[in-house]
Amino acid sequence: MKRSATANWQGSGKEGKGTLSTQSTVLNKAQYSFNTRFADGIGTNPEELAAAAHAGCFTMKLSFNLTGAGFVPDNIDTTCEITLDPAKGEITESKLTVNAKVPGISKEKFDELVADAKANCPISKLYNTTIEYTATLD
Repeated sequence: MKRSATANWQGSGKEGKGTLSTQSTVLNKAQYSFNTRFADGIGTNPEELAAAAHAGCFTMKLSFNLTGAGFVPDNIDTTCEITLDPAKGEITESKLTVNAKVPGISKEKFDELVADAKANCPISKLYNTTIEYTATLD
């Protein structure tokens, strides 16, 4: 299975502007720029998209883990915060915060399945950075 996205950039790094599009067209020429990445401009940026990818992948992996262990989650909410260090030019951390409502599961079993999802979702495996998480069970 392969998925794709395209980026177009026009101009210099600081004054230029770009667009991002995805194969599914969910993003269709979504704007991004220096300001959307390093300030408060209108549009998206690679780190925001990386955070969405990690949150989505982790959450789905956790759902598969829970189901495989005999638990059906009522709800899983995950926030991912990507930290970019502009001076180093690298992403230094991806922090996942998950809150789930899973009937009948113990906290110990939940923590075990969360740790596995963090380690084994495909996006976690892709990132070459520290990945941390906090998890709460309602």
